[in-house]
Amino acid sequence: MADECFGHPRLAAIYDPLDPDRSDLDAYVRMADEFKARRVLDIGCGTGVFPLLLAERGIEVTGIDPAQASIDVARAKPGSERVRWICGDAADLPPLQVDLATMTANVAQAIADPRTWQKTLQGAYEALRPGGHLVFETRDPAGRAWEEWTRETSYRATEIPGAGSVETWVQLVEVSGPLVTFRWTYVFATDGQVLTSDSTLRFREREEVERDLVAHGYVVEEVRDAPDRPGREFVFLARRP
Repeated sequence: MADECFGHPRLAAIYDPLDPDRSDLDAYVRMADEFKARRVLDIGCGTGVFPLLLAERGIEVTGIDPAQASIDVARAKPGSERVRWICGDAADLPPLQVDLATMTANVAQAIADPRTWQKTLQGAYEALRPGGHLVFETRDPAGRAWEEWTRETSYRATEIPGAGSVETWVQLVEVSGPLVTFRWTYVFATDGQVLTSDSTLRFREREEVERDLVAHGYVVEEVRDAPDRPGREFVFLARRP
């Protein structure tokens, strides 16, 4: 099930305006160039920002996400006809032979259920051509990022065209081992509606991720730093032999 921030139509519609700086995707665009990828699968594509960036570069892209509302937002964007959109998860993929599979931002951590995570790695493996790469990021648990998720540090009011002023903030709900649950609150000034979205992320250790990748047949070629968040995230580059 998709979190409300992705699955609720009103929240999906404001997702991009609330997070307009997607410079974190620049590194993924560079890796698509590095691997000379002509066909890309973006798992957890959300509102389609990354697939559309690649499509503009002439790359054949498939974007998949379990949130229908987010897929609807993606399909409404200019140039969306150049992307193949699928509502589902990596276990629902049709036969593919892509050069690169990606999970950007929080996607890998949002797949918190161990069985779903294993199915995702397997689905991505089957979608890759031999020699193709899977690339994704995950926060280093040692950074304890959740300690910064407070109303005091996150509160803001954003003026959004067509939606008016929206107040937002995040609050930590629970830390239970590797699982961290937090809640976003949204208050719409136009009608006073208050919506919330609970999310749970799994903070995996680097060694755990590497074991999972190897168990599914990948070769872990490199673990990089995230250029925009040095020392805080692992970026995994794994290859299907």
